[in-house]
Amino acid sequence: MTKHNDPMGRAIAEFWMSGQAERLRVFSPMFDEDEIPVAMLFRDGDHMPAIEREALRLARGATLDVGAGAGCHSLALQARGIDVTSIDISPLAVETMRQRGVRRAMEQDFYDVRGQYDTILMLMNGIGIVGTLDCLPRFFDQLDRILAPGGQLLCDSSDICYVFEDEDSIIELPLGQGYYGELEYRMQYRDTIGEPFKWLYVDPDTLAEQAQRHGYRTEIIARGEHYDYLARISPIASS
Repeated sequence: MTKHNDPMGRAIAEFWMSGQAERLRVFSPMFDEDEIPVAMLFRDGDHMPAIEREALRLARGATLDVGAGAGCHSLALQARGIDVTSIDISPLAVETMRQRGVRRAMEQDFYDVRGQYDTILMLMNGIGIVGTLDCLPRFFDQLDRILAPGGQLLCDSSDICYVFEDEDSIIELPLGQGYYGELEYRMQYRDTIGEPFKWLYVDPDTLAEQAQRHGYRTEIIARGEHYDYLARISPIASS
């Protein structure tokens, strides 16, 4: 990703500099156009959903904040004295995090991370970066490498089955689409248009089944009001 095809990063940087931003637009072949409120990416702990607050409370030790965005979770962890490393593939988001006081912010892909962490944090449907169920083996292989003994992954996701159960908004899966939580998106901010990307929403039972296949146990820590949930994933051998 570069600054020229980084719509979310541009929106984050502009909001940080001016206190306001235009619409961060989100497109998907399966849904009507949506948008992400940019101010939400700068929320403090008092304005975070209960699921996120619980994840931050459970974080311990050397922590990796994946897809850190504007750094709201990283800053909250720093305030608690947590040793946090914050990564994002958006160069503009990383620049903004550094300007906001995130001490260790790096432009890095999750699969390029080295070292080991006691807590890996993936919030705001952060496990969506996996893209598809078929990519979960690669994800757990990377977890094997970077999760310290006795470590934990804290992630949230949503079971979007409700979209297909509502008779007033029945959506046909595109030809060849497998699991219903595998979506494709594209973002736009002003005239900056990002590349299409795949995103995974995974229901808790499927996540637990896939995790067990790779030697991990899944504990559902909390559930939200909109089919969302917080999971803690840890190696079976250390649980």
